[in-house]
Amino acid sequence: MKESDIFNLKKRYLLWLYKETKEALDRIDRKFTQLEIDKFIREELKKNKLSFSKFFEEFATYVNNKEKECMSLKSPEGNYLNPEHQFLALKLEAIEKAIVKELGNRELEEIKKLYQQEMIERILESREH
Repeated sequence: MKESDIFNLKKRYLLWLYKETKEALDRIDRKFTQLEIDKFIREELKKNKLSFSKFFEEFATYVNNKEKECMSLKSPEGNYLNPEHQFLALKLEAIEKAIVKELGNRELEEIKKLYQQEMIERILESREH
């Protein structure tokens, strides 16, 4: 087998492995970024004297529930409380190191860019995860 074929096989596998692991970890981590944004929106809405308070209360309840869920997933220091989540974070780190070892830093950055591009395309096309 040619060296270029071996390189391509490794690249495809590492790309797939990165994508699968990153998606799993993102399902957890995005709750925290969403919470930060949702809390800001809640505070902005609170500034207005709402004639549609039922809708505000529903949104505020949603945000409060999300906050409680987040508190059960990570400690205030940012450490994962669930062993599966800890494993995923460590696995992603190891995959990134394997990419750098096998393919180089430039390829790691390219894989991250491809992943981000795929996630944005999914959102814009309203596809499920």
